[in-house]
Amino acid sequence: MQNILIIARKEIQEGLRNRWVLTTTLLLAALALTLTFLGSAPTGNVGARALDVVIVSLSSLTVFLLPLIALLISHDAIVGEAERGTMVLLLSYPIARWQVLLGKFVGHVSILAFATLLGYGAAAVALAATGSAIDAESLTAFAKMVGSSVLLGAGFIALGYLISASVRERGTAAGIAIAVWLVLVLIYDMALLALLVVDQGQTVSGGLLDALLLLNPTDAYRLLNLTGGNVSALSGMGGVSQTANLSPSALLAALAAWTLVPLALAALAFAKKEL
Repeated sequence: MQNILIIARKEIQEGLRNRWVLTTTLLLAALALTLTFLGSAPTGNVGARALDVVIVSLSSLTVFLLPLIALLISHDAIVGEAERGTMVLLLSYPIARWQVLLGKFVGHVSILAFATLLGYGAAAVALAATGSAIDAESLTAFAKMVGSSVLLGAGFIALGYLISASVRERGTAAGIAIAVWLVLVLIYDMALLALLVVDQGQTVSGGLLDALLLLNPTDAYRLLNLTGGNVSALSGMGGVSQTANLSPSALLAALAAWTLVPLALAALAFAKKEL
């Protein structure tokens, strides 16, 4: 456990030195505050919106931005150090490869969690400072959104490690990481929508649709945060929530699986990797 914490501290220190923590936090805070205060500008009313609407806006932002940030900070975590020769030096100490991987994971997730909590928390604090009424249900939904955002980021960090452990060059890892982001964030949902339009409910049953949605962590995240209560009506996800028969616990389990399975595969790939 001590070795894991040492590696995690090293990653956090490198994140501070490379300004990843500061840059990510400021970016998330700036976008969150912009969505909070200027979200109603197109209608001619500039002002803070209700927390439910902010949740919808931030959830939509998270799906695109957080996976990209997670992949950027993780895609060269192994192959980058291998190219620089620092991984060989690190493994010369009495530390197992899985401990190195897990320590990096704890460090990177800590960076992402700090940036998300502080960045998105700024939106909630700003909204409360304006005197907007925030009820317990909205606050619970906001906390769930922040927590699941960190879990989504953790899944893409694990995918970044899997990529990094499976290739020999940083450029290759970067290209694959961008391709993974494009497929899971953009292309997958467009292909699924096209399939549903063409199928017209003849082949794709409710159970198959549930499975297809769980095969993409961003869809599990959307369903978890953009369905149920007032949020569902505001996000336009009411129809999907009625069609998909997935409970919040199943969606959380899917997000957890998207973290644990790639992380385990990355550990196996790293164990067999020649340095």
